[in-house]
Amino acid sequence: MKIGIDSYCFHRFFGEVYDGQPAPDRPMTMEEYLAFGRELGVDGVSLESCFFPSMEASWLRELKARLDDYGLERVYAWGHPTGLEDGTNRAAFEDMVTQISCAELIGARVMRVTPGPGSGDYRYEPRQPRLEVLAGWFKEAVREAEARGVKLAAENHGHYSAKEMLWLVEAVGSPYFGVTFDTGNFLRLLDDPLGAMEKLASHVFATHIKDVKVRRDVSPAEWFYFSSTPVGEGLIDMGPILALLAEAGYEGVLAVEIDHLHPDYGYDEHQAVRQSIGELRRVVAGDTNVAS
Repeated sequence: MKIGIDSYCFHRFFGEVYDGQPAPDRPMTMEEYLAFGRELGVDGVSLESCFFPSMEASWLRELKARLDDYGLERVYAWGHPTGLEDGTNRAAFEDMVTQISCAELIGARVMRVTPGPGSGDYRYEPRQPRLEVLAGWFKEAVREAEARGVKLAAENHGHYSAKEMLWLVEAVGSPYFGVTFDTGNFLRLLDDPLGAMEKLASHVFATHIKDVKVRRDVSPAEWFYFSSTPVGEGLIDMGPILALLAEAGYEGVLAVEIDHLHPDYGYDEHQAVRQSIGELRRVVAGDTNVAS
C-alpha cells in the first residue's frame, strides 16, 4: 500500500497557527514540503489547496511537473476549513466545482472535498435535510468530475458519522464519488473507526491516517480534546482498519495527517511525521493482509 503525507501536518508553517501555538521561525514552501516527503521516501502526497501560493494554471503545471519528476501519487485537497458548510454555502460549492479543473492540472485522480466544517453548530441541527441538499449538490459536481477524470472523496471532517457518510455516497450513486477516510475524525465523533471502515471500505478513495489521544487540560467540548499523536502513540489500532481497506482493494495513498499536535510532542511536526511514517511502514509490512 502507498504511504504518504498530507500537507496539513505543517499547517503552522503554511500560515495557519492555532490559538496558543507559537508561529514557526520561518514558513515552509511547497517545494520544501515535497522535498521533505522525498527525503522520507513516501509514495504520495495530499496537497491542501488553501496553502497554495498561486492558483494560476502555469504554477499548477509546474507543480505537476515536480510531482511527476518525484514520482509522487497526489491528492488535491479542497475545503479547509469550512467546506460547503453543511450545504448552506452555494458560493463554496461553485468554488469547489471550479477547482476540479485545478486538480486535473496537477494530475490528481482524486480530490478530497469537505461537506462541512471541522466543528460548529450544524451537527446539532436536523441531519437529513442537510444531507439531502449535499447529495443534490454532489450529483451536480460529479458530472464535472467525471468529465475531467477526477474522483471526489468527501471527508467527514469531524462532522459526519460513518452511517451518514454511507447514506451520502449511496444517495449520490456515482463511481466518481466516495470517501476520504480520516481515522482520527471518526473517533472525535465517538464513532468507532474500525466500525466506520467496515461500513465504508469499498467507497474509500483517499485517507488521512491520524492517531489521537485525550488532552486532560482541555474541555471535551473542544474539537482538539482528541489531539494528534504520531501514528502508534494514540488510541487507534491501525492494523485492523488498514486490513479492511486492503481487503476492499484500496489503491490510493495512506496519507499521514497531524492537525492539533498533542502537547506531549511539543511543536516538532517533522519528527512526528517521521515517526508516523516509520510506524505506518511497520504496520503495513508486518501484516500480510495489509501489505497485500
